[in-house]
Amino acid sequence: MSILIAGGGIAGLVMGLTLHQLGQPFRIFERVAEPKPLGVGINLQPNAVRELFDLGLEVQLDQIGIRTRQYGFYTKSGREIWVEPRGRVAGYNWPQLSLHRGKFQMLLLEELRARAGDCVETGAAVAGFETSDHGAALLLTDGRRVEGELAIAGDGIHSAIRRQMVPQEGEPIWNGAIMWRGTSEAPHFLGGNAMFLAGHDSQRFVAYPLTAENPGTGLAQINWIAELKVDSARALRKGDWNRPANKLDFLPAFEDWDFGWVDCPGLIRTSGAVYEYPMVDRDPLPSWTTGNVTLMGDAAHATYPVGSNGATLAIIDARKLGRAIRDFGPTRPALLAYEAEMRPRAEGVLRANRGKGPDAVMQMVEDRCGGVFEDIETVIPRADLAAHAEHYKRLSGFSIDILNAEPPILGPFKG
Repeated sequence: MSILIAGGGIAGLVMGLTLHQLGQPFRIFERVAEPKPLGVGINLQPNAVRELFDLGLEVQLDQIGIRTRQYGFYTKSGREIWVEPRGRVAGYNWPQLSLHRGKFQMLLLEELRARAGDCVETGAAVAGFETSDHGAALLLTDGRRVEGELAIAGDGIHSAIRRQMVPQEGEPIWNGAIMWRGTSEAPHFLGGNAMFLAGHDSQRFVAYPLTAENPGTGLAQINWIAELKVDSARALRKGDWNRPANKLDFLPAFEDWDFGWVDCPGLIRTSGAVYEYPMVDRDPLPSWTTGNVTLMGDAAHATYPVGSNGATLAIIDARKLGRAIRDFGPTRPALLAYEAEMRPRAEGVLRANRGKGPDAVMQMVEDRCGGVFEDIETVIPRADLAAHAEHYKRLSGFSIDILNAEPPILGPFKG
């Protein structure tokens, strides 16, 4: 019998590649009939990149993304608060990657099909599950019941499996912020391959390149996010979730955000389609596992997109769960071993992202001096900024010295 996976996103596809590496039969059920490279930019931290390299994807990943060199926080007027190297430049054995989510998902799908054949069934939405002492079943919206040894929910923030486990939970929790996301053609900034966050809790702008500069034009694809706090009591219309947006809804608030080294309103104006996303997460659960069914990725721990860590956690989930299945077999003890390791870490990240994530230093500076200073040392000592950054890395599992010294979760794919 196979292991059943609900959802063909990043979590589900990495889970499939991992089970294929282990020689474990599996099948993925994805609701979308024809997956397409949709979405915007994401970052993958070195602990996740290590796992993808172990899966034999290094060459392909370098073809669709770039290796992030620098990560920094700035005030609403572009003053530098804290900047640090990232990836191999920082001393990791693996890079940090910036890439397009949709291209990454299609890469995973194509690679999985090439290795494992017809293992992803599209147009197959999961409505719920059943579990027994001997296995689990997925219930599909077309009326089918598919049996397996285990069922794994990688079906995202609106997971049908989580909804069955926690029927009283309701919709994701909105904190009153809206993110507008888009991509533009523009030069790199801050020396190239750099990511920056500017502003504070009520208003911020984030940008990073997804490609190298074109030698002919000097331009690259730049991913950007403009974020504003609005009235959290305002009811979001159903269509407000991930919908095409009007730039005039937010561009005026960023008109003065030309820092010299980057022109934020210019990026907004020259972008193509812009999409609106509410800043949402879900409360942590006391358990991810019911019988022979468990949660992973956003189905388990949907969190604010803070710290560039959401997709990374999903990838680590898949590899840790794969190791537990290798060690315990496709059994409930494997699910419980995986949950015991990953649920506390994910909960710590989720709670940190609600206010004490790495970007909290921007609000601290805004509170202490309105974002105006000559030397950041007089506002927050650099040693404190370094300690704050290191705390989040340790919480999330990508502290440099610890990660470099850790043995691999499963080791390289032998092909």
